[in-house]
Amino acid sequence: MQYTLRPLREVWIKVGLEKLESHEGVAVRALLDSGATGLFMNTTFAKEKGFKMERMRKPLMVKNVDGTINVGGAITH
Repeated sequence: MQYTLRPLREVWIKVGLEKLESHEGVAVRALLDSGATGLFMNTTFAKEKGFKMERMRKPLMVKNVDGTINVGGAITH
C-alpha cells in the first residue's frame, strides 16, 4: 500500500524584506513551503510594493509537485 503525506495546514511566517536599491523595509506574511526549490515573489505583489524587477535572460519553468508545468507560466523577472 502506498501513502501520500499531506500537510494538515499551511504555515505562514512574518518576514522582513529589504529593497536592494533603496534599503526600504517591507514587512509581510509569507507562506512557508519547505518543498520549494527556490525563493519566489508574486509579480503583482512586487509591483504593488515597488520592488525593481529585471527581466531574466532565460525564463525559469515552474513545475508542480506532480511534475506538471504550472499554469502561472515561467518566471521571467
